[in-house]
Amino acid sequence: MSAPSQNEFIELGAISEAQGLRGQVKVRPHATDPVALLSSKLVWLSLLPRKDAGASSSLGQPTLTQYAVKSAKMHSGNVVLALEGISDRDQALALKGARVLVTRDAFPKEEKDTYYWVDLIGCQAKNQQGESLGHVLDVSENGAHGVIAVGDLATKKIQYLVPFVKEVVLDVDLQSKSITLDWQLDWQ
Repeated sequence: MSAPSQNEFIELGAISEAQGLRGQVKVRPHATDPVALLSSKLVWLSLLPRKDAGASSSLGQPTLTQYAVKSAKMHSGNVVLALEGISDRDQALALKGARVLVTRDAFPKEEKDTYYWVDLIGCQAKNQQGESLGHVLDVSENGAHGVIAVGDLATKKIQYLVPFVKEVVLDVDLQSKSITLDWQLDWQ
């Protein structure tokens, strides 16, 4: 099987440490509820080559390696993964710093009126009057709720930070990549 292209991957976290002696790795997830990471059967690890003392200053291209997931569980805010072929602490430590990637089709099916934030990025945001507010550039969590950053796709300049709550987000149409908001052009 050939590797998916780089733009098919979604980064879900990074390996921060080895966990135990049997080759498990501790992943610092990017999401507060890492359901996609916990349910993935395959992950790809992207790791920059280590710089040797005699090597040139260039680190080279990152390697991209596929691993089958034997088990995944939450532990103290991290995800602990057991990966096929990684069986001792030294092998796990060699993966420290690797970015953990999955393909979008590996995500579990979302429930009605729920969305993966990665699917919202790039959506055209408009208000109830049909005026364009820009595009969704980013989605983040502030503790109470999600916040979408809306602005210009070309310059990546954020114009609005909009709470992702049902009182403000009136409609999300992922098919047409559009979001309707109860928001006005002059609100900053």
